[in-house]
Parts: sequence; structure tokens; C-alpha cells
Amino acid sequence: MNPKIQKIIFGLLALISSILLYFYQQIKTYQSQEGRFLVTEVIDGDSFIIPPDQTVRLIDTNAPELDFCLGEQSKQRLEELLLNKYVIVKNFNRDRFKRIIGLVYLDENQASINQIMLQEGMARYDSSGGEQGKILLESSKIAQKNKVGIWSQTCNQTENFDNPKCAIKANIGRNDSLKTYHLPNCPEYNRTVIELDLGEAWFCTENEAIKAGYKKAKNCP
Repeated sequence: MNPKIQKIIFGLLALISSILLYFYQQIKTYQSQEGRFLVTEVIDGDSFIIPPDQTVRLIDTNAPELDFCLGEQSKQRLEELLLNKYVIVKNFNRDRFKRIIGLVYLDENQASINQIMLQEGMARYDSSGGEQGKILLESSKIAQKNKVGIWSQTCNQTENFDNPKCAIKANIGRNDSLKTYHLPNCPEYNRTVIELDLGEAWFCTENEAIKAGYKKAKNCP
């Protein structure tokens, strides 16, 4: 092999080794002997970062977007629970965004952070079909029963308490993401619930709803 090429190859291998060693040392710096990782940043109500730059998401737990109802409050609650603390992540795998998803604990003998967020109504249960699903579902049902967090009238509404004159209900389909609006004289109007934590909304006029991408429900006159 040409000595110059050999020198380049060895140089590249040394550089790669140095980079890998750096990231390994970064992880070890923030990892305790018990396999815990320091939470350095909270992104929103269901995800956070551990060093060197790895995102972890609470499995089966779907918090509101930051600009939706209780989105910022959900993030703040997760910060209270996790920020600058060491966590254990169990039953984990990766999603299509390469994020780690799993059950997150401060102490294995206590409830998971997933359970706490769901039971306090700071997130919705979003099943992935894992073994942990039953416990998390029950935690979510407790929040619904007690009408706390996103299940309270703050986010879960059949009437527009802030502005009663704006009574057009705008829904987003769970399965097809279809955006439709209901007028007060529509057959399904009284049964329609506006879930503000999912991005649903109230509108004052049909034009406002249409401009926001909604179409009149098919069964409306």
C-alpha cells in the first residue's frame, strides 16, 4: 500500500477513535454507576434530553404541543419532576425519529414518570401495545374521572366559556385528521366536545373556520 494512503487511513482511524472515545466519556460523565442518566433539558411534557444529545420520550404518553392548551404547563411539570435529576429508562426501544422511548423512573420502587403525568392529566394515554399499557391506561382513567389537567373544562369543553358568542365547534378526526366544524344547528353539535389540548378550536364565524383549514360537517344543514 502506498505509504501516503496508509498514513491517511491511520489518521482517519485515529480521528474516529478519538470521536468515539469523546462521546463515550461524555456519556460516562453523566451516568451514575447504577445506570442512571442526568436529564439536562426538558423539551415538552413527554420528552427530554440526556447527554451527549439523546432525546428520550415517555412511552404511551402524549402531552399537548407547547402552543396547545396546557402545553407549557405540562412541560413545566415534567421539569419539576426530572430536570437536573438522574433517571432510569426501562422497557425501551426507539421510534422512527431515533428517540429512545420507554418507562422513566426516578426510583424503581415508585410510580413511573409516565404514570404521574397521565394521572395528573398532563398528558394523554397513547397505547403502543406494550405490557405497561394496562397500568398507564388506568392512570389516565383516574385523571379523566377526576377531570383534572387536560380533562378539566380548561381544555375539554362543550361550551365556549371564554367567549360564548364564538360557538362554532372545530374538530380534528382521530383516525384521518379530517378537520370539520359544527354549527349550533348541526345534529351532532351538542355531543361534540372541543379538546383544546389536541389543537381543536372555537370559531366566531364560518369564514374563520374555513381559513383555518376546516370544512363544514357533512350532516350539517
